[in-house]
Amino acid sequence: MKRQIITTADGSKTIRIEEWNEHYHSVHGAIQEANHVYIKHGLFFYFETIVKNIVKPIPILEIGFGTGLNAFMTFLESQKQSLKINYVGVEAFPLSTNELEPLNYIEELAAERYAETFNDFHKCPWGMPYEISPKFQLTKLKKDFKDIDEQSKFDLIYFDAFGARVQPELWTEAIFHLMYEALKPKGVLVTYSSKGSVRRAMQAVGFNVEKLPGPLGKREMLRARKGA
Repeated sequence: MKRQIITTADGSKTIRIEEWNEHYHSVHGAIQEANHVYIKHGLFFYFETIVKNIVKPIPILEIGFGTGLNAFMTFLESQKQSLKINYVGVEAFPLSTNELEPLNYIEELAAERYAETFNDFHKCPWGMPYEISPKFQLTKLKKDFKDIDEQSKFDLIYFDAFGARVQPELWTEAIFHLMYEALKPKGVLVTYSSKGSVRRAMQAVGFNVEKLPGPLGKREMLRARKGA
């Protein structure tokens, strides 16, 4: 499929799939969406509300590694907050180096000191753990989301798959059952989606689901929690 680099409303770039008219991030702002959904209502919520004193590394699963923006912003927070994180990013169709080069996340995040680190996110091998820093371990897995079979392994899931309009099969009870099983007790899943069908699919497999104010351009988003 043909991919096109576009600039979103906050100045950060994302990738558009022309055949689907679908984007890797919100056209209202790639960085602002990642910060609002995954950092603020995911990472910060978890370590401020669920476990206030974190000693062990936080295992995080991302569904849709894509451009690496969510992972990189999580890495930046791990450095600021002195958090240890084991990050697993799942992606069925990795981007090429040529597609990644035009992205301007380093400049927009004022993270020039980590420019080479961002490159490491994409150059490191797939299928094995890679130490990005002493506080951040990255494992990239090239596989379909339906093939995820971990049990009670993750504290937090960033669910950032393409929208249900173009890939409805990724937003079903079957997929959210896999997510539920992959989370530890008290685990949290966050996603930009607020569709009623998505919320009902989450609830059907056992999640406690709440609607939250969405990022710029979206009225609501969802956060789901697994019981103790």
